[in-house]
Amino acid sequence: MDTGTTALMLCCIIGLTMMIPGLALFYGGMVSVKSSVNMMMMTYGAVAVVGLLWFLFGFSVVFGDSIGGVLGNPGDFFGSSGLLEATTSYDGVTTLIFSLFQALFACITVALISGAAADRMKFSAWMVFAGVWAVVVYFPVAHWVFSFDGVVSESGGWIANRLGAIDFAGGTAVHINAGAAALALALVLGKSKTFGTGPKPHNVPLTLLGAGLLWAGWYAFNGGSWLTADGGAAFAMVTTFLATCAATLAWLAVEKLKDGHVSGIGAASGAIAGLVAITPACGAVTPVGAILVGLVAGVVCPLAVGLKEKLGYDDSLDVVGVHLVGGLIGTLMIGLVGSAESVNAVEGLLYGGGVGQLGKQALAAGAVLAYSFLVSALLAYVLKVTMGLRISPEDEELGIDAKLHRDPAYELV
Repeated sequence: MDTGTTALMLCCIIGLTMMIPGLALFYGGMVSVKSSVNMMMMTYGAVAVVGLLWFLFGFSVVFGDSIGGVLGNPGDFFGSSGLLEATTSYDGVTTLIFSLFQALFACITVALISGAAADRMKFSAWMVFAGVWAVVVYFPVAHWVFSFDGVVSESGGWIANRLGAIDFAGGTAVHINAGAAALALALVLGKSKTFGTGPKPHNVPLTLLGAGLLWAGWYAFNGGSWLTADGGAAFAMVTTFLATCAATLAWLAVEKLKDGHVSGIGAASGAIAGLVAITPACGAVTPVGAILVGLVAGVVCPLAVGLKEKLGYDDSLDVVGVHLVGGLIGTLMIGLVGSAESVNAVEGLLYGGGVGQLGKQALAAGAVLAYSFLVSALLAYVLKVTMGLRISPEDEELGIDAKLHRDPAYELV
């Protein structure tokens, strides 16, 4: 076992765990003071339930021997059996470490969706949605994208192996997947009472702090996905940093041109947009290409965020505009500005590679988007007609923290 790679992966697991409070703070600062605790609890609740499901059978469904390229065999590692003895094909990475690393991907992906349900969803309904969605949507899609032939099991998913689309760390499986689910949930859940006229974020410093923790954790997210302690991990971290800087500046520039000012929420959102967009592409583009990815995300994502009021869907914390759109940008730009000089060594259209890779990227993105949206909408609708999704109008007016949790964010006199 390679002790250097083992140390890297253990550090990356700690970095990914930092993203849990990072996401909670990022979301919690952007909502009303009356629902801040609930927003944070949706993150922690999702992590808890998905983490248990992952080690019971989720890892096996994702990385077990493939059934037709669609699903891993649930019995291969059921109850995490055999993880201690098994090894991956990557030098020095035990399957046990790899499983914990990937568990945090699953947990964070599910938690991202909660931003579309702020202020109005029952906590019990969210917990059921989170657990079932992980099983019927995330686990299959992660198998398609992350399960490579011969790494853990003999055969893996169709996107990674048969299609050959590039997704370094989850532009499709994480961000497009979560963004499509957020759109479906928002549509079924309906608009909040204050849609379009709601209070401004109650604590911008919390959101900026959360964004900073997410930025730090994203190095583990992307760099750790190389699964080896060498220059490939460093390459992914450098492109991650550059895209995030570029996206932050671009978002602020769009804000200045549109509204005449720049904001803390804009800086935080711009950073997250850059992180999202570079996630699939961090090993496929050069540092200059990473800057281009960040600039495109920083310009397009704030414009996409503005569509929710025009189109009438209440994506409260812009999961669609940032994660779905940002994930699409990063995934497709691999087919445009992918470079043979990158660690993935894939050439995009603008580097003389033709349209082949772009077509593969588009097919992967479209398949994940369609599957996630349709199954998520069906799941949300079933929960709506059975246990109910929304709190009552009276409770929404009073505040979800006071009614459901008896645990306000602040003691106000």
